Amino acid sequence: MLVKKYKDMLSGKSVIRQLSEFATARGQEIGYENVFDYSLGNPSVPVPPEFTNEMIRLLTQAESNELHGYSPSLGITSVREAVAASLKERYGLPYGREHIFMAVGAAGALAHAFRLVAEPGDEILTFAPFFPEYRPYVDLTGAVLKVVPPDTEHFQINFEKFEEMLTQKVMAVLINTPNNPSGVVYSAQTLRILSDILKKKSAEYGHTVYLISDEPYREIVFSGVEAPCVSSFYDDTIMCYSFSKSLSVPGERIGYVAVNPRCADAEDMVNMCGQISRGIGHNCPPSVIQLAVARVLNKTADLSVYEKNMELLYKTLKELGFTCVKPGGTFYIFPKALEEDSVEFCRKALKYDLVLVPGDTFGAPGYFRMAYCMETDKVERSLEPLKKFVRETYGDKK
Repeated sequence: MLVKKYKDMLSGKSVIRQLSEFATARGQEIGYENVFDYSLGNPSVPVPPEFTNEMIRLLTQAESNELHGYSPSLGITSVREAVAASLKERYGLPYGREHIFMAVGAAGALAHAFRLVAEPGDEILTFAPFFPEYRPYVDLTGAVLKVVPPDTEHFQINFEKFEEMLTQKVMAVLINTPNNPSGVVYSAQTLRILSDILKKKSAEYGHTVYLISDEPYREIVFSGVEAPCVSSFYDDTIMCYSFSKSLSVPGERIGYVAVNPRCADAEDMVNMCGQISRGIGHNCPPSVIQLAVARVLNKTADLSVYEKNMELLYKTLKELGFTCVKPGGTFYIFPKALEEDSVEFCRKALKYDLVLVPGDTFGAPGYFRMAYCMETDKVERSLEPLKKFVRETYGDKK
């Protein structure tokens, strides 16, 4: 007999993936260059040449077993040392290899982090708007994801609701900054307040409330925006990182867990990740990719295109009368729809070959997400269909 909970999930497939599949099918009809697909956050810029060159060097010069054999369960030692040294230099925290666990992307890192600190029945809090896959990531561990309603004015944290929901059952708080889908970067003030609340509640409840920081967009921060290091504010932070966006290598599935060295059980937690891997199969990321990223830790792809695209879209959306918080990073923008039902709004946009994602799936009904990781030329060409859609469907909203 098939397992019911997974079979039931077939009727609740990712809305983002469904829209991406629609865009692909529509592209076969009219040419994908004519479909303005803002659905999927798939990095669009080339990998940095240093990464390509290092891959070529490894594949032509390194020993076969070094490249293609199993790595140690915690990751290749030299790679963990390199990641720790980079974090120590960048953030001034005393990271060592004993604080690093190499993971299969940010999803793999999160899978370990949740299981480190929450058992079945425990609660994990996150803040809307949030990446919708957090729900299955958490719920399938047996823990329960609870979502704090959004602060729609700034998309920082709704602290009043947060404190109401931060009960004895909460073992961890999950944040994502820079944020998918809003593009907002949590300010130092936000992180200080969050840290103070977590310290107070941990003392009150007699158990640590951990902070899990999901940071795949850490390097995509726009001009004039400060992106503070979350781990600098709270000792009991578990950083989950992916190279997918910074290096434009999402298909390589490589990232890491970095436990704050100031956390009392940091070394045990990393060793526990190796044991967690035995049960969930997120173990031993590809050796060759571990070795390659270790040589380019301070490099990124040319991420400047994302800021250009954001400025184009933000300016046009505001001119069309949309309410929109300006992103500070990522490659997402999250405007308020021009009608209460954002699902219906996005459905109407399909007529103009604009593929937008309703905010309901992100915990913010009435909003919609645009993933603008595409060529700037295509963003520019999408502006006229966007204007036509608004004009013909909603009239002058200014």
